[in-house]
Amino acid sequence: MTRDVGGPYLRSGQVAEQAGVNLQTLRYYERRGLIAEPARSPGGHRAYPPETVTLLTVIKAAQRLGFTLNEVAELLDTGRRGHPTPDLRARAQAKIAEVDARIADLTTIRRALAAVVAAGCDSLTDCTCPDCPLPFADLATGRSPQEN
Repeated sequence: MTRDVGGPYLRSGQVAEQAGVNLQTLRYYERRGLIAEPARSPGGHRAYPPETVTLLTVIKAAQRLGFTLNEVAELLDTGRRGHPTPDLRARAQAKIAEVDARIADLTTIRRALAAVVAAGCDSLTDCTCPDCPLPFADLATGRSPQEN
């Protein structure tokens, strides 16, 4: 869609720089429909309204909170319809549950790694430390942990 610009506008490089994204990201978001296709300047350059910078900042902030681009697109679409919905709140609650699950997984991993360090493990497949906490060290040699 090509239309002439009649007001203040920003060129692609200005938008990308102010929003802290690269030009490829700007174009990708445009193709995905996250940002509107810009008008064109009289010289044929893309001419973005200044609020595009704000929208890009919102998109990047949502991604930092763990939302995928698909989720961001759906949330933006919901917001563009102009009537409030509980969608953002429900999605944020689901995202909190995901984060809590990841924290639990990472805590388990941390405990296992601390046990490896404390035991003085020296190999994934042929560990010589007493009471090796690595269950796969025995599996690599074909012994079951009960044989020890």
